[in-house]
Amino acid sequence: MLNISNNTISDQVNLSTFKSGERVFKKAHHKLFKKFLLFFLLIVIITMFLPWTQNVTSTGNVTTLKPNQRPQTIQSQIPGRIEEWFIKEGDFVKKGDTILRISEIKSNYFDTKLAERTANQIDSKSLSEKSYGNKINALKRQIFAIRNEQSLKSQQAKNKLQQAYLKVKSDSIDLETIIIKKDIAKIQYDRTYTLQQEGLKAVKHVEEKKAKLQEFSAKVISQRNKLLTSENNIINAKLTISSIKASYIDKLSKAQSTLHSAESGAYETAIQVSKLETSLANYNKRNSLLYITAPQDGYINKAIKSGIGETFKEGEQLINIMPAVYDLAVEMFIRPIDLPLIHVNEKVRVQFDGWPAIIFSGWPNMSTGTYEAKIIAIENFISNNGKYRVLITPNNVSQPWPEAIRVGSGAKTIALLENVPIWYELWRQINSFPPNFYQPKTKETKSKKKK
Repeated sequence: MLNISNNTISDQVNLSTFKSGERVFKKAHHKLFKKFLLFFLLIVIITMFLPWTQNVTSTGNVTTLKPNQRPQTIQSQIPGRIEEWFIKEGDFVKKGDTILRISEIKSNYFDTKLAERTANQIDSKSLSEKSYGNKINALKRQIFAIRNEQSLKSQQAKNKLQQAYLKVKSDSIDLETIIIKKDIAKIQYDRTYTLQQEGLKAVKHVEEKKAKLQEFSAKVISQRNKLLTSENNIINAKLTISSIKASYIDKLSKAQSTLHSAESGAYETAIQVSKLETSLANYNKRNSLLYITAPQDGYINKAIKSGIGETFKEGEQLINIMPAVYDLAVEMFIRPIDLPLIHVNEKVRVQFDGWPAIIFSGWPNMSTGTYEAKIIAIENFISNNGKYRVLITPNNVSQPWPEAIRVGSGAKTIALLENVPIWYELWRQINSFPPNFYQPKTKETKSKKKK
């Protein structure tokens, strides 16, 4: 038995005649085991060539597709004090329903007739603005009358100046005429005087000529005086024009100054009216903010501020509300190394917490309890947890997501990638290689069309 000798016992004794020998040597256990190994090896080889879907798994939470469908808190735009509640937690409210009533805590708004008094101030200021308008119209009419009067006075003074110029011209012509007549009288006097010396004329004729000469000399002096008087009239007419212009400039300046003061007062009153109207609108709006209403149809989840008489600041959270109508989605978080493998419209399998599922990540068709989805959005910036946020929505109408799912519950997702043999996937996993980098067919066809 120990193979110490070269002699064998089988040549001397027939072991098959014994019961134990018969049981051992007559049954071919090794043949069955060889067949089992061959069959098992064949199955393994066949399995190695079966298709395997590469995937990227992640965890996430149930959310809503649109931001306005997600749970939200209701805040107050003004600080206040809680006076009365009209709902309780779990109630369904419609858009515009009153949730609670608050009161003012700022002393500037304690007056219950603040809006009414402001409206009275606006009426008074409006009347003052109207009075300023009437005064402005009266001053404009006054300025128009002053300018019209100035025009008439100036025209009258110009006419007088023109008359003075004509008078000077007429007097100067008369003066020239008288001077000529005087010269003629002088010539006649000298001639008569010469003839009288020669005895041809009497002394009487000389005296007549002398008197006539003196008469014309006096007329020359008188006409010169008239001419000077006419020239003085021209100067007086010019002075009159200047005085009229200065006088009416002063009148117009005073009237225009009063007009500008009235317009300035009207503008200031209009500004005050506008400020009061703004204040009145703010007071009315503030009064409407004393009632907190539901922004949309939904369910009251939680009253964050609950006590009667409790005060709060503006923008502080008061109530948590969940919209009644929402489209479910799941936000899953992908590692940066797997992000290039994820594309929009790519199919994803989802398992929700609380729903039993049997998952074969590589064979999605054999997985049960999972639901089909597709990627609709990929975040461009990394989240606080060091991963990229991806949003997915239901994709299979015939297999809708469970109706009992609530926003905020957990979910596990499997993003399906390229189909490869199992042996390749094992080889990749052993060598810690990433999944195959690939592009969806839709993108490939689009890029070919662009080229």
